[in-house]
Amino acid sequence: MPNIKSAIKRVEVAERNRERNRNWKSQIRTATTNVEDACDSGKAEDTAAALKRAYSVIDKAVSKGILHRNTAARRKARLASQLVKSSAKK
Repeated sequence: MPNIKSAIKRVEVAERNRERNRNWKSQIRTATTNVEDACDSGKAEDTAAALKRAYSVIDKAVSKGILHRNTAARRKARLASQLVKSSAKK
């Protein structure tokens, strides 16, 4: 446990940020899983809605500093390629 006042504050801030990051990353994982499930189901409207939601969550995470913009772009590109592959299969 830190003794210096500023170090104590940094621990508090780090814990708060960790909780916020965990929440956002959980939302991103959930949205990504929803897209994968929608691709497997084969319903175009469900897939489009899930993809739109995933893009929204990823973009908001970037704007809040949770993800780097290149990481977000890579994740969105992978989701889009999954969509293309699943639609080509059917």
